[in-house]
Amino acid sequence: GTNMEDMSFIKLPGNEGKQPMIVVSEDSRDDAEVLVCFRVDMKHRFRRNLMKGEAESAMTKQKLQQRMREQFQKAMGGTPSWAETLVKTSGLTSCRLCVRDQVKKCLHANSARPSEDRLTTVQFHPSAQVVMTAGLDQSLSLFQVDGKTNPKIQSIHLERFPVHKAQFSRAPDHTKEVVRSMKINGDVSGVAFSPDGSKVFANSEDGEVYVWDMRSSRCVNRFTDDGCVRGTSIASSQNGQYLACGSQSGVVNVYSQEACLNSANPKPLKAVMNLLTSATALTFNPTSEILAIASRAEDEAVRLVHLPSLTVFSNFPVAKRKIVYRASCLDFSPHSGFFSLANNKGHAPLYRLLHYKEF
Repeated sequence: GTNMEDMSFIKLPGNEGKQPMIVVSEDSRDDAEVLVCFRVDMKHRFRRNLMKGEAESAMTKQKLQQRMREQFQKAMGGTPSWAETLVKTSGLTSCRLCVRDQVKKCLHANSARPSEDRLTTVQFHPSAQVVMTAGLDQSLSLFQVDGKTNPKIQSIHLERFPVHKAQFSRAPDHTKEVVRSMKINGDVSGVAFSPDGSKVFANSEDGEVYVWDMRSSRCVNRFTDDGCVRGTSIASSQNGQYLACGSQSGVVNVYSQEACLNSANPKPLKAVMNLLTSATALTFNPTSEILAIASRAEDEAVRLVHLPSLTVFSNFPVAKRKIVYRASCLDFSPHSGFFSLANNKGHAPLYRLLHYKEF
């Protein structure tokens, strides 16, 4: 119940970036209560923009947290619903999104049978609580996902057949007949369908994006991915709201899907620049609230982007030691309860997204 205005502050020698001080309550007389707290150097380049004047060259941690909360809420127009959970669990919502209390690292999805070579595929079954992995060791495996032991269901070895891509099929009957054939200028670097399957988006290594109508096989739009020299990946959100385009430079442009259908020169809603090497994998979660991006050219190069605030979660991957390594494939479980990836060490790191209650 001590009033901070009635306190005197005595500086002590401090560590780098912090100035410890003793706070003495003047109304406690001879038996003065002594508290030790720290002041943070606000002139550091990561904190300068939070200062409101030279008088704030040093600030207590509590004051800094309050300032960060105020700035974040001002930018967001108030506390968004997705951040309320963080406020309740950690008491702090900073100007950078935090997943520390929202993501739990689990046992690798394929821990019961790691691959002996690079994994190329990780995919959750669309209805069962099962995940599939496949890779260059010529094998394909299925695991029951419980987040604890993830027992193996079955593993198949394919003689002299390294698997570069595997996928669950929703349609069991295949005629092997070519239904549509569409051509673009340059090599195709990625393909994504609209949620209803009526449109298909493709980007080229030349940096162009093509949109086709599947019923008429007609190209209904074509545009240059903003600032892109060479396209590397593409993904469409399941709610039909977003289209993400990855480039060799590592930039991922997030567009309004409606603009991509109707504008000859759509501008990105956000240019995500957190990857420093080629953006080779993109995927939206089933609720279209998260975009996962990765580069297989660098270790730990995986990021999660929150939608619609279009802000990158600041501390993912969360591990202090390397776990992700070079990721070539990303996937979310049907209700976003789990997130996994395939890496070059033959493992499929698995994460439980605590915000989502179902598998």
